[in-house]
Amino acid sequence: MKIIVDAMGGDYAPEVVIEGAIVAVKEYDVDVVLVGDEKVIKALLLKHKYSGERISVHPSQEVIGMSESAASSVRKKRKSSIVVGIDLVKNRVGEAFVSAGNTGAVVCAATLGLRLLPGVERAGIAVVAPTLKGISLIIDVGANIDPKPSQLLQYGVMGELYSRLILNKPKPTIGLLNIGEEETKGTEIVKDAYELLSKSALDFVGNVEPKDLFSGKSDVIVCDGFVGNVMLKVSESAAETLNIFLKRSILSNWLGKVGYLLLKKSFMSYKQKLDYAEYGGAPLLGVDGVVIIGHGRSNVKAVKNAIRVAKEEVEAKFNEKIIEAVSKTGEKLQVS
Repeated sequence: MKIIVDAMGGDYAPEVVIEGAIVAVKEYDVDVVLVGDEKVIKALLLKHKYSGERISVHPSQEVIGMSESAASSVRKKRKSSIVVGIDLVKNRVGEAFVSAGNTGAVVCAATLGLRLLPGVERAGIAVVAPTLKGISLIIDVGANIDPKPSQLLQYGVMGELYSRLILNKPKPTIGLLNIGEEETKGTEIVKDAYELLSKSALDFVGNVEPKDLFSGKSDVIVCDGFVGNVMLKVSESAAETLNIFLKRSILSNWLGKVGYLLLKKSFMSYKQKLDYAEYGGAPLLGVDGVVIIGHGRSNVKAVKNAIRVAKEEVEAKFNEKIIEAVSKTGEKLQVS
């Protein structure tokens, strides 16, 4: 299996991307094509003493910055590592694309270059989040800020599949993010989506309030991309702030320092559960190809795990199953 990796994407690229790729080819039995500045990539491979044949380099002349406009940058920078990488997947040079670069640009390039799967109306970004009962999947967190009710239903369908086939949950439950549990709450779009989800074959448990995001009330949480992205960033900020407060409190006196030494293993376990790097990247579901979007601050572990997630999605033949599931959902609703 060959995974295309954007070597220039991310706050710490290309160094950590190349390190992550080296670790991934050793641990996951995959081939990697690094897309980007050929001279820089080869110099870093030499620096890390990699001389194997499982990593190759495909040159690109441009880089899309993290703050650049998604649509215009994809249109103007056709030789960027993101656009070139997506084209390689389109032309079947590799089975999947991984990037920790500009999220909007990846979504735009993938949607335009690979197109959507048959029957899918809009792509959605899914992220794995830790909960009190394990993990949940949240979709969408940034690809579609103004969805139709039918698109939220499809997010539920794709999220259920991902949770079952990739996250290994036998009977995933689906919840709809809302301001209250009552089906009469929320905007007209959310209320219409509630009705569609209720009529579907999904194990729909109703509305999920923000306070239950991390309680494990549902295995999949469906929301629009604007709300999902805000929620994701607020959660990350809250977790980081809590860690700082905790560290300050512990180190403020000698008794706290002693207690930390005694509880060090517990704190490490706590930190691991909240570490985005453990979960790899976020799949862009609904496009005709496997695309994994990494966190902008991805480190070596995050890049390695993003490549792992890409491999798992390819091996599961996930997109074929999305086409089948979306088709069946549409037929059921037409009958109803």
